[in-house]
Amino acid sequence: MPDSPAVSDGALTGGCLCEGVRFELTAPPLTAGYCHCTRCQRRTGTASSAQARVDGRTLRLLRGEGLLKMWRHPEGGHEKLFCGECGAHLFSRDAEDHTRMSVRLGAFDGDPGIRPSWRSFVAYAAPWEPIPDDGLERFSEAKPRPGPT
Repeated sequence: MPDSPAVSDGALTGGCLCEGVRFELTAPPLTAGYCHCTRCQRRTGTASSAQARVDGRTLRLLRGEGLLKMWRHPEGGHEKLFCGECGAHLFSRDAEDHTRMSVRLGAFDGDPGIRPSWRSFVAYAAPWEPIPDDGLERFSEAKPRPGPT
């Protein structure tokens, strides 16, 4: 996998660990941040999940749609999509509005061209890994999302 920005005809590319699922974004991510909720901690095995918020209309699966698995918890929570073959977590999306999506930063082939600018659910931060004093905007709960565009 390349370490430089993965741009093909202006699109950012990415995929899962086994390469069975491949995707591209045809527009840059809108913003990026860290989620410190306990669900992300358990899903990733880390203190937070780094993700880029994207307009779901700009995400195109190139292959592996049949490999994608989804789970949703709690009721009303966002759907989490991952590769059923290798288990790599790739996306989350609003179940009622698929334009509201996030892509895990680690799923991009290279530099997605955006840096985290906020931390959400800091009220639930893991006690074993203090949040660094990095100057990023912090939210006790979810970071508010702007309305649909």
